[in-house]
Amino acid sequence: MNSSIIYILVFVQLWLFRLPCRESVCIPSERETLLKFKNNLNDPSNRLWSWNHNHTNCCHWYGVLCHNVTSHVLQLHLNSSPSTAFYRYYDGYDWEGYRGFQFGGEISPCLADLKHLNYLDLSANDFEGMAIPSFLGTMTSLTHLDLSYTGFIWKIPFQIGNLSNLVYLDLGSDFLEPLFAENLEWVSSMWKLEYLHLRNANLSKAFHWLHTLQSLPSLTHLYLSYCTLPHYNEPSLLNFSSLQTLHLSATIYSPAISFVPKWIFKLKKLVSLQFRGNEFPGPILGGIRNLTLLQNLDLFKNSFSSSIPDCLYGLHHLKFLNLMASNLHGTISDALGNLTSLVRLDLSYNQLQGTIPTSLGNLCNLRDINFSNLKLNQQVNELLEILAPCISHGLTNLAVENHIGAFKNIDMLHFYDNSIGGALPRSFGKLSSLRYLDLSTNKFSGNPFQRVVNEDDLANLTSLRGIDASGNNFTLKVGPNWLPNFQLSYLDVRSWKLGPSFPSWILSQNKLLYLDMSNTGIIDSIPTQMWEALSQDLYLNLSHNHIHGEIGTTLKNPISIDNTDLSSNHLCGKLPYLSSDVCRLDLSSNSFSESMHDFLCNNQDKPMRLEFLNLASNNLSGEIPDCWMNWTFLVDVNLQSNHFVGNLPQSMGSLAELQALQISNNTLSGIYPTSLKKNNQWISLDLGENYLSGTIPSWVGEKLLNVKILRLRSNSFAGHIPNEICQMSLLQVLDLAQNNLSGNILSCFSNLSAMTLKNQRRGDEYKNFLGLVTNIDLSSNRLLGEIPREITDLSGLNFLNLSHNQLIGPIPEGIGNMGSLQCIDFSRNQLSGEIPPTISHLSFLSMLDLSYNHLKGKIPTGTQLQTFEAFNFIGNNLCGPPLPINCSSNGKTHSYEGSDEHEVNWFFVGATIGFVVGFWMVIAPLLICRSWRYAYFHLLDHILEPYVNSVLGRKDFHIEHNIADEFLLIL
Repeated sequence: MNSSIIYILVFVQLWLFRLPCRESVCIPSERETLLKFKNNLNDPSNRLWSWNHNHTNCCHWYGVLCHNVTSHVLQLHLNSSPSTAFYRYYDGYDWEGYRGFQFGGEISPCLADLKHLNYLDLSANDFEGMAIPSFLGTMTSLTHLDLSYTGFIWKIPFQIGNLSNLVYLDLGSDFLEPLFAENLEWVSSMWKLEYLHLRNANLSKAFHWLHTLQSLPSLTHLYLSYCTLPHYNEPSLLNFSSLQTLHLSATIYSPAISFVPKWIFKLKKLVSLQFRGNEFPGPILGGIRNLTLLQNLDLFKNSFSSSIPDCLYGLHHLKFLNLMASNLHGTISDALGNLTSLVRLDLSYNQLQGTIPTSLGNLCNLRDINFSNLKLNQQVNELLEILAPCISHGLTNLAVENHIGAFKNIDMLHFYDNSIGGALPRSFGKLSSLRYLDLSTNKFSGNPFQRVVNEDDLANLTSLRGIDASGNNFTLKVGPNWLPNFQLSYLDVRSWKLGPSFPSWILSQNKLLYLDMSNTGIIDSIPTQMWEALSQDLYLNLSHNHIHGEIGTTLKNPISIDNTDLSSNHLCGKLPYLSSDVCRLDLSSNSFSESMHDFLCNNQDKPMRLEFLNLASNNLSGEIPDCWMNWTFLVDVNLQSNHFVGNLPQSMGSLAELQALQISNNTLSGIYPTSLKKNNQWISLDLGENYLSGTIPSWVGEKLLNVKILRLRSNSFAGHIPNEICQMSLLQVLDLAQNNLSGNILSCFSNLSAMTLKNQRRGDEYKNFLGLVTNIDLSSNRLLGEIPREITDLSGLNFLNLSHNQLIGPIPEGIGNMGSLQCIDFSRNQLSGEIPPTISHLSFLSMLDLSYNHLKGKIPTGTQLQTFEAFNFIGNNLCGPPLPINCSSNGKTHSYEGSDEHEVNWFFVGATIGFVVGFWMVIAPLLICRSWRYAYFHLLDHILEPYVNSVLGRKDFHIEHNIADEFLLIL
């Protein structure tokens, strides 16, 4: 009987296999459930258009996967992970477009009616402000649940612990709204769980987290990066019996710990350990030698302050080793040659020095080497000789030139910013597998012939996709009809010699995403075909050449490259038209002329996305057009050094995102522009060197509370300095020089807290970019009264210029408290009394001018004061060094006039501050605006991920959430 049943079953199975595959037709009740689920969702891009009654087979609907026999709905793939469609080179993601792609709304409880659903992926959608639905805990058939980066907040519901069949659980969240869990006991029932991702979760109350997680017998991948973890005792026993991957990057411990957790070194089955951005001090612990199975070790951005430990060289299975920016010093040991499995090695941005050990030649599997920004001091031919043994197999008598081409494994070489010298060997042209080469900013030498790269040198580089050899003064010498055998996506040849003709071979590189040919000696016009050939380009830099012509009239279509820099050339005529997709445009230091009316007012049909506009130092003229309503994304505008007349148009007040405006050195007239009153986002405002008049309105201090730079010098403003300016507590540069201001210097300047040493020590993000350079310049006005003693509270002030006024009274006694002062100019006033002895405490003082006042007595003795020239003290009744007048014992004073040509070199001061102001106007909006910061966290990800994945053939590359660290590191 039993055998008969078996025969029957076998026959049925064989018969079924002979049947043609039938189409899955969804179950009606499950179709209705999906439609109810859809009705509660927001679908702005209509991705679920097929989910309707007209398409009855829900197994064919977007994101739905059914069982091919039972037709039950098994999987829902409804994630909205950003794709390259939403990348824009300069500002990362197109967030507006991406938000229109995400699902939102509510997750209907009807989803629980799908009793056979085992896979649910709702990641990267927009459920911001909602809690994770607790009903998900009833969907016990689930084996895969991904709710990462969906905007869910509050507590992780303990009901999730009922999903005992889960193999994969991802609840990772972003920085803005971390999820919270009082404990992790709910995880303990998930015996099948292999993958657990809780990135950025607040687990500060989950005191037994380590004990709970180690009890999961199937757990192989654990991701706790950016989590907040509580204090715990080091476990004596550890039972992570299956753990292979552990990510603890940028983890916050509450309370903080200052050591690497030692329990990690007991995880002897670990294959991948990521421990980046934790800033742990001290050496890399020797316990790492226990992790003998490690293949991937990422210790990027720590503070180890040690050399690379010898135990690290004993991890023979390592394939990927990242020690970037970990404060390592010393030399690279010859034991590096023991890591023969290495595929990727990154030692960049450390203090390592000396030479690369010859044993590197043993690492024959290396594909990606990054030794950028070290202190290596080596000839390039020595580097090639080091690599040669990997393939030469004992052919020691052969020169490098003969066998370098056999490096078939090397596809990426990074030697940026070292001191590698010598002539560039011709043998580089034999690296036929090379995809990316970075030799930028080194010290290649040799005679001019040895610095020439010709066609033959490049003939075999058929795999090449990216070159960065900028800053090395090479010369490219190719024929006018040369066509490369490669298609580049990235090319940076800054400071090469490519000219005088425009390199026509660039027109064949129609896959370029990044092109920098600045300062390359081009003396030619831009061929009109270039704009079409580079239609996919995202970054173009042709600045600092001698390019001429009228691109405004020769362009067939508007400029569409996201980031276009044509500055410092000889371009002329009208400004070119722009596509609405351009993000950054720099046409400064050219000879563009006429009005900017057509440029600004032509495109009124859809919003322009331009965020940075630099038209400085041209010959533009006329009034500034009143057409700014359509340029609402602008953050930084620089129109300085042109010939604009009139006043600022009212439509500039509609630029709600504008944070920096530089319009100095024009011929603007009228009163202080009232259109600026509408915007409260200002960070930097420069209206200097114009013909503006009237008073400085009080609303400047009342409305512009975020301003850090206010520059109104060389106008015709009159009246008193408004008291409201003292409300601008973030102000770092106040330049009101060369106006007709009168009245007293405000004693409330002490409220400018950004100019105090206490504020500077906060180390906020702005300090990194301003430096912090702080300046008050009220010179060449008609100010009266005494210097207020309260000004000496500005202990972080660097430059103070009150010269050429009508100030009286003594120099404040507390001036010695202004310990950050580097330059003081009180000359040509009517100050009296003695120089306060405390002025000798100013140890950073490098410029001092007290000439032409009514000061008397002995010049205080100090390390700094006697090093200044005598003319800095003339026109007073002073004595003592550096004046050639001895102070008499009877107290008489003597006047020393000396030469009248003694002015402090305020050009130096102005140039310093001007550089800082200009730099700030470009950089500040990237860090001040929250949305810009968010976008920039994805900047390098945008550049590198599509490049490496699609061009270099790697499928697993993704910078993910470490972009902020690496971007700030580069800055």
